[in-house]
Amino acid sequence: MPELLFDVEKVRADFPILHQDVNGQPLVYLDSAATTQKPNAVIDAISDYYRNDNSNVHRGAHALADRATVKFEAARAKVAAFLNAPDAKQIIWTRGTTESINLVANCWGRSNLRAGDRVLVSAMEHHSNIVPWQLVADALGASVEPIPVDVTGTIDLSAFEAMLDDRVKMVSVGHVSNALGSINPVEKIIALAHATGAKVTVDGAQAVSHWAVDVQALDCDFYAFSAHKLFGPTGLGVLYGKRELLEAMPPYQGGGEMIETVSFAGTTFNQLPYKFEAGTPDIAGAIGFGAAIDYLNSIDRKAAAAHEQALLAYAEEKARNTSGIKLIGTSANKTSVMSFILEGAHPADVGVLLDKQGIAVRTGNHCAQPIMDQYGIPGTVRASFSFYNTFAEVDRLFAAIEKAKTFLL
Repeated sequence: MPELLFDVEKVRADFPILHQDVNGQPLVYLDSAATTQKPNAVIDAISDYYRNDNSNVHRGAHALADRATVKFEAARAKVAAFLNAPDAKQIIWTRGTTESINLVANCWGRSNLRAGDRVLVSAMEHHSNIVPWQLVADALGASVEPIPVDVTGTIDLSAFEAMLDDRVKMVSVGHVSNALGSINPVEKIIALAHATGAKVTVDGAQAVSHWAVDVQALDCDFYAFSAHKLFGPTGLGVLYGKRELLEAMPPYQGGGEMIETVSFAGTTFNQLPYKFEAGTPDIAGAIGFGAAIDYLNSIDRKAAAAHEQALLAYAEEKARNTSGIKLIGTSANKTSVMSFILEGAHPADVGVLLDKQGIAVRTGNHCAQPIMDQYGIPGTVRASFSFYNTFAEVDRLFAAIEKAKTFLL
């Protein structure tokens, strides 16, 4: 077992859900790519809001509304600092990565795409970064085309560069593949796309929990992610955009908060970021997310990332030495995701038998059906590690796989 480089037990104490039995066995949670667990600080911040400050934001003329507004907007400022965004006004609250990409596809896409234009996405994208573009492209006569991915799960940069021409208006790629763990070379993709005049949207849902993201250094036009992938609550997302693009885009939805004036003669819209935030927002979610960012800033993230990489290396070495396991996604540059199949067994059956032993993994196509079709498989078993996982839990996973094999093979 590798030498411990990170005080994982100290961190685990902050996550109450990890300390329980499932099916008579201590829980081993290996599904953080689907959703990360929440530390006490996040749970307490949400509870405190509902216990003490519950009120709508921005328009109230009383103390509760003032307190709620201050905490709500403080969370936005924390996200801006977390991403190194130039201004908190460039941070738009949404319901998640999916809605953030839909916002860009509809507000930027419908204003800028024309018949014959092209949108490029990688072949291993989550459906949320394919379907919104298809819907808009179909309506406008544009096309959505896949950037080739090789057998290891690595984007073919040469093929991508060859695809670029003046008809490519948007390149939308994941920072990290949720299905394979591949870290995509978004810096190079952005530079190549910009050189031909295309804009770039980055789906950062699977990246933000693993390392610091600097949107100014990346020079991306849009960056989207979800709070629940970053130890925050579900139902809240973030969209960062360059100011000049956001200013030029029409609103996504109509209603309260996103307006400046309304009359039957016409409506004028609010300033950023409120132009894109119709209706009562997820106030508790934003406050809880602010607490999640504070929590992350309180730990040594470089040590946490090194711990995750050590877990992945340990798990993949064990997989290579275990008969019947085939790793899917072997890019040289990966986050802590191990996707695999047990030859002769359906991934869903493997997942059920692991769950019986207290091991929580994800099975299926992971909302990335095109890349699964490319591999010619219905899906994988995906074990995804976070900094609260241990080497002993990896051992538990492989012991459970060996037991599952006695039933399946």
